[in-house]
Order: sequence, then C-alpha cells, then structure tokens
Amino acid sequence: MLIWLVELADKFQFFNLFRYITFRTGAALFTSALIVFLFGPAMIASLRVRQGKGQPIRADGPQTHFKKAGTPTMGGLMILAGIIVSSLLWADLSNVYVVATLLVTLGFGAIGFYDDYLKVTKQSDKGFSGKARLGIEFLIAAIAVYFMMLTALASSPQGPAFGSSVAFPFLKDFTINLGIFFVLFGGFVIVGAGNAVNLTDGLDGLAIVPVMIASASFGVIAYLAGNAVFSNYLQINFVPGTGELAVILGAVIGAGLGFLWFNAPPAAIFMGDTGSLALGGLIGSVAVATKHEIVMIIIGGLFVIETLSVIIQVGFFKMTGKRVFLMAPIHHHFEKKGWTESQVVIRFWIVAVGLALLGLSTLKLR
Repeated sequence: MLIWLVELADKFQFFNLFRYITFRTGAALFTSALIVFLFGPAMIASLRVRQGKGQPIRADGPQTHFKKAGTPTMGGLMILAGIIVSSLLWADLSNVYVVATLLVTLGFGAIGFYDDYLKVTKQSDKGFSGKARLGIEFLIAAIAVYFMMLTALASSPQGPAFGSSVAFPFLKDFTINLGIFFVLFGGFVIVGAGNAVNLTDGLDGLAIVPVMIASASFGVIAYLAGNAVFSNYLQINFVPGTGELAVILGAVIGAGLGFLWFNAPPAAIFMGDTGSLALGGLIGSVAVATKHEIVMIIIGGLFVIETLSVIIQVGFFKMTGKRVFLMAPIHHHFEKKGWTESQVVIRFWIVAVGLALLGLSTLKLR
C-alpha cells in the first residue's frame, strides 16, 4: 500500500526508499513484530477467558504435557494479524504472487481456526474432518497456483512453457513441463507444506523458529529469483515479480519473533492449527512461485522428517500391528526416550538451520 509513496520521490528524495524491496522487507519485519508485541498480551488474555480449559492435551502424549492444560490456543491469530497488516502496508498489492500467497495464508488460517474452534469447544483432539479439510485446502491452493502459473506464462523470459514447469536444483536450465497438471502438483506442494508444519507444531517454540528459518531462506531465494542480474549470475531461473514475496516473508519473520516471545517455554499460548496451517501454506506458495518446490524439501527438511515419521508409523502399524517409533510425530519419540522438551526443541532448531544452509547452497551449485 505504502509503495505509492514512491511517486513523491521527485519532490522528496526520502520516498525513493519505498522503491527498494530490501527497505520494505525490513520495514515489514519491524511492523509485524511490533504489532504482535503490542497486541499479543491482550489477545492472549481474551483467548484465555473465551476458551476456558484451553487446548485439549492428548491422553496418550508424554506425561510432561499435562502440566500445560489450560494454555490457550489459536495464537496463530496474533501471527496472522502481524503478517497481513504488515503485508498490506509494505507489499505491492498489484503483484499476483503477493495476492495469491496472501489468499492461501488467509484461507489456510481460516481452516485452521475452525479446526481449533472445534477442538476447544468439544475439548477433544479431533477437529475438522480430515478429508473435508484437505479438500478445501487443495481447492484454495489450486486456485492460487493457477493464477501464479498464468502470470509466469505471460511474463517469463524463458518462454510460456516455463510457467507450468518444475525446475530442479543442481541442474542448470533443466525443467519438466507439466502443463495443466502443474496446478495439481503445485496444490499438492502447498497442502503438503501446510500440513507438515501443522504436524511439527507439538512443543513450545518447535515450529515457529524453523518457520522463521525457512522464511529467511526463501526470502533470499525470492529476492534473487525476482532479480534478473542476480538470477543470471547464479544461473537460477528468473521469475519476474517474485522478489516482492520477500516483503511478506519479512513480515513472517517479524511476527514469528513476536510470537516466540510469548510461545517460549513455558508457553503462554499455542500457535494452533490457525497458525501452523497458514504458515506452512505460505511457505509452500512461495516455493511454487519461485520454482523452488524441490529445494523446499531440503530447506523444510525438518517438516518433511516430522511428516514421514507419522506416515511410517501409521503405515507400519496397519501392516504389522507394531510401531517404529515410541510415538509420532518424531519429536514425541525423543521425549519418550528421555529428552527434555528444551533438548528436543533446540536440537531440532539446529537441524533446521543445517538443512536451510544446505538448501541455500543449491543456488550456487549448478
């Protein structure tokens, strides 16, 4: 919204700053953090009163979790407020990638909110119907991918086919054109990312820091992929307009920092599906827009590991009646083995940093 102030640059040199993505990214980060810091305490107090018993605790979970009973959930509302307000102020709202990403973020956030609402009101860990939830998520994601694909088809210097193609890390100029099936592929990536972050959100601070790490990594990727000079130097695919996504990712980092202040152990509030689904969907949308869907598997490797642990646990149990892990997702497995919550969280953060650095290395290894 404030990007229109660039028009005043002829009269006031200061307003030329609003032309630069780097400036607006920093401003978005600061703005979203400030919003969460200022309004977080009031929102937590309101949610605590409205929710009463707070988020229900899994009966089969680690015994240490029962002391968290009564902690309010839906903390994602704080994060979303910071991201959306900050993005509306600092991002270019005429950019299709920005609009599509915000659509996914709000849509997934609404689904997560309804899921949290059902869990709180019923005091059960069973929320929204799984199939219905996935179906709505995929519909939202597919619409966003479709418009991003059309934009890339119209503006890509690599040719129209690039908009519906999948790029591969380490391989210069190698892509596979999926045609209209790219909508299905992109939708799967976004839905998968949203639910992967959702599965990771099980301990205080466990999900939000890896989300910030992934956001910082994709902020770099979005800025480089949207810049003709840098993308040519690094020999990555140039996707005009995606640089603007760095502003939204800056807002995610700021909101994440603000939320972590309240979510640090012992958490005063949980993110809930409201936040985890929205943040995962946002990161997945950026990966699709920048043509770094496969790199996201590396940068978001922690989320992938958490998801695979659930798939393996459920699949193996159905086939054999036995469990591979003491409990899934895998962070609970390590709790059951005797790791303290802080040990699990910090060690998983370290893994997330290492995977993010590995993912960023693909930008130069061509």
